[in-house]
Amino acid sequence: MTAVHPVDVSLAEARALVRRAVDKAEQLGLRGAIAVVGASGALVTASRLDHGGPGGMARARSKAWISATQQIPSAEHLHRMTTLPPPISQGFVTASPEALFPGAGGLPIRDGDVVTGGISASGATVSPFLPTGVAPEVVSAEGEPANPEDLLIAYALATTYTGQHGDDRARWQARFGDLTVSPADSLGMKPAPPASRQRELDWAVALVDRVLAAAEREGLGVSVAVVDRGGDPIQQDRMDHAVAGGVDVALATASAAARFGVPSDQVAAWYPAARLAAMHPAPLLAAPGGVPIVAGGRVVGGLGIGGADPEICGALAKAAVP
Repeated sequence: MTAVHPVDVSLAEARALVRRAVDKAEQLGLRGAIAVVGASGALVTASRLDHGGPGGMARARSKAWISATQQIPSAEHLHRMTTLPPPISQGFVTASPEALFPGAGGLPIRDGDVVTGGISASGATVSPFLPTGVAPEVVSAEGEPANPEDLLIAYALATTYTGQHGDDRARWQARFGDLTVSPADSLGMKPAPPASRQRELDWAVALVDRVLAAAEREGLGVSVAVVDRGGDPIQQDRMDHAVAGGVDVALATASAAARFGVPSDQVAAWYPAARLAAMHPAPLLAAPGGVPIVAGGRVVGGLGIGGADPEICGALAKAAVP
């Protein structure tokens, strides 16, 4: 008998969901990150909008991981964690290190009755709070109060808006009082045009695509990460059926290359590799696979590749960055 093994949401489908969220974020004037994690717990894709700020990707990934692996909205998981005895909730985090940020906002991705992944968003102005100066039409869905974070995810999944944070009306009244917006004027779930002002994100996606195409030609399954000069990810992707560990290697080698301005394997010749991880919260790996990205004579980011022979990953990275 041949066993049929569950699979994660495909990279193509995951990217389409993230792109819908990016389109909606630009339409609403929001900045942050969106992540999709497969049901296996491995990241599939993640994108950070321009000027989205560091940290949002990590929060989005954590909530997407919770929704994917626990197969419930992360809001329900948060309720459980805040009502269970502390030893149990603490034990969950210890046993599930990717659930470091158990906030509301993540939702499962389903193929029929089967959960194939989870999606979430977070970042500079992507949160349940109403940004300063936001127009009421922006945070209204079909005439009802909404919040930026949950709008992006509902729109990405093409589902009816449901607030995941439980206090949309209270936040609305604190900001807008008794003001009402008609369904016709509510922009929250209206169709969004393709995003056209994400220059950094589009550059990072194009760079990743160059690597993915080269890996496809070589018959490789890899993960790719493009990070900013501080090591925070701008774009991450894992090819279908690529090994889960490649995601972490790609990010850690990209961070090492970006933060030190040299290929990631050269960092070990400069500093004790065993101490690098304790230097900064960003993951750092002094192994082949990461190269710095230089523009105008300064380091602006890093590219990392993982999931195949490190030397081959390093060669792919060097070939992808002029």
